[in-house]
Amino acid sequence: MSTIEIPLFPLRTVLFPGGYLPLRIFEQRYLDMVRDCARNDTGFGVCLIREGEEAVSPVKTAQVGTHAQIIDWYTLEDGLLGVSATGTVRFLVQDTWQEEDGLFHAAIHVLPETPHCPVPEAYSVLSDVLGRFMEKVAEQYPDYTTDQLQDAAWVGYRLSELLPLAGIEKQHLLELTDPVERLQSLLEIMPRFQSA
Repeated sequence: MSTIEIPLFPLRTVLFPGGYLPLRIFEQRYLDMVRDCARNDTGFGVCLIREGEEAVSPVKTAQVGTHAQIIDWYTLEDGLLGVSATGTVRFLVQDTWQEEDGLFHAAIHVLPETPHCPVPEAYSVLSDVLGRFMEKVAEQYPDYTTDQLQDAAWVGYRLSELLPLAGIEKQHLLELTDPVERLQSLLEIMPRFQSA
């Protein structure tokens, strides 16, 4: 497994492969990072902050994160830089360090994804729930087709990001390597969201 070095953007959110990440960029270190990523057609890593406050103190991040690729940038109404990114692959952090400008970097190993796995019949209700979600948020997923509702990994990732779960729960779902195991976890969580 080869090691890759990438800039790291610690956040209080979890990005999943195929997920959509809108950002408001105002710190100089991240403005520079976005410029470098755009210039070199590279991306950056997104890791959940486990301890600390990113802007004011050292932070500890989760060991598993997702590589983000910038797909668009624009000026927001408040004059700040808006960035749209999409998650590509999961990675395992081997080491992190902070540069003089405050930007974090990480040495990572890309985690392999399991081969395509259809949604087992026992989890078809999750495909149905996600289908209803997609009616409302499909514009965030320009490549979306209804065929993806039969892909276990895609269904698991989308429900993990769309359900109102705590960051630590989303992180657990990101770290699972088996897409059917992720669906099982989601199936156990779903009763929380059913109306009484």
